[in-house]
Amino acid sequence: MKSLRSLISWSAIVLMAGLLVFSALVYAASEILLQRFVDGRLLVLAETLAEFVDRHPEFFEQSGKDAAPTNELTRSITEPRVLPDVTHALRVFSTDGSLLWRNPHATVQGPLPPHVLEQVRLKTILFETLDAPDGTPARHLFLFLLGKSHKRYILQAEASLLHYQETLNGLVFLLTLGSGATLILAWVGSLGLAKKVMAPIDALCTGAETMSEADLGKRLTMDSPYREFRRLTQAVNSMLDQFQRSSEVQRNFCEIAAHEMKTPLTILQGNLEVALMKARTTDEYREVLLNNLQQVDRLIALTRPLLTLAKFTSSKPPVNLVPLALEPLIQEIVDELTLLADDHQITLSFEPQPVPSVLGDAQWLKQALINLLDNALRYTPSGGVVSICLETVDQQVAVSVEDTGHGIEPENIPHLFERFYRTDWARAKDSAGTGLGLPIVKEIMDAHGGSISVTSDVNKGSVFTLRLPALAQQMVPA
Repeated sequence: MKSLRSLISWSAIVLMAGLLVFSALVYAASEILLQRFVDGRLLVLAETLAEFVDRHPEFFEQSGKDAAPTNELTRSITEPRVLPDVTHALRVFSTDGSLLWRNPHATVQGPLPPHVLEQVRLKTILFETLDAPDGTPARHLFLFLLGKSHKRYILQAEASLLHYQETLNGLVFLLTLGSGATLILAWVGSLGLAKKVMAPIDALCTGAETMSEADLGKRLTMDSPYREFRRLTQAVNSMLDQFQRSSEVQRNFCEIAAHEMKTPLTILQGNLEVALMKARTTDEYREVLLNNLQQVDRLIALTRPLLTLAKFTSSKPPVNLVPLALEPLIQEIVDELTLLADDHQITLSFEPQPVPSVLGDAQWLKQALINLLDNALRYTPSGGVVSICLETVDQQVAVSVEDTGHGIEPENIPHLFERFYRTDWARAKDSAGTGLGLPIVKEIMDAHGGSISVTSDVNKGSVFTLRLPALAQQMVPA
């Protein structure tokens, strides 16, 4: 497994490779530019000499080999300003390679080699790098010239490459020194940076690794001036907050579920023990069995919503969201519950309106509405009214279930969607309830990206409202 420190080491190696490539490119470019500069000066000198030969061809016939034709050839205007340490030599040869003239800077040289003569005739201009008699490399330019009198000459311009080599050697030294210093500074800086970066991360990891379930109330701290580390600490602490809340909810859920199951299980055990204490008649055994069957039904009624909540609290709620029209779904539910409402002498009404479709799962939305309507019918007295309203509000589809029951006390409203929570009035009215119906409705709405809200007035009734996002392409005016 790779670490951040190894990554920094690799970055230093990449930097070193980059510096080597950069230094090589700078050296190669400098060498080419310097050589072009030397060749350019040689070409200027040769062209100057060529102009003189063209104007005074008889000079080389009359003068000796050591004569100087003009001061402009031996002391160029630019020579004192550019590369003053470079000595330039000029020579004029005949087409057979014999020396006709040389300037004072030029050393005595024998005839030109045949291969040079041949190459000059073919190329007209020839550049070569040769070693001088003292071993110093020099750059040579050979120029083939045809004078006015059709006299042919070979002009040679020569420049020492000593300053050229010294410049390149100095460049190599500077590149080596600069690259080495840069690499050392980068390496030392990267180690310091890695230490500075890893210190708070190590502290955070140590704090997280030593934390146990008993320390869930504690929060990690990081003394770092950097915004990213503070954000990391806040993210970890936020995750701990969620984990603590989930752990507390799970613990409370298990405690309450065990408590709710304890009562029917205790009754079952007591009935069985009493039945076995002595011989009973058939009717007595039947009564015990019926009583136990009621407790089993109570356990089943408790187990089913628990399984439903377990599904929705998993990482992937069991919903299949598809475009869904709510009006026919609600009408179907109303038709199914009308008989139940009639038995309780309660009026069940539905006010349909044209609304856009929503993304929903018909099975689970039906379950949520049945839970709300079952509560409304259960806690609404005879002669009361339970109505369902469907409308569009702020790009959402709202389904309201309103009853004329007892209502809910204000202090109980914030706890309605907690698992197993039941008001005292609800416990007195219906001891068989589980307190899981409304939590299931909330989980279903959360899985659909919707919400549930409640308003209530004591002795007047309650209104539970489900809100689901409407499909934008099917929005209609409210």
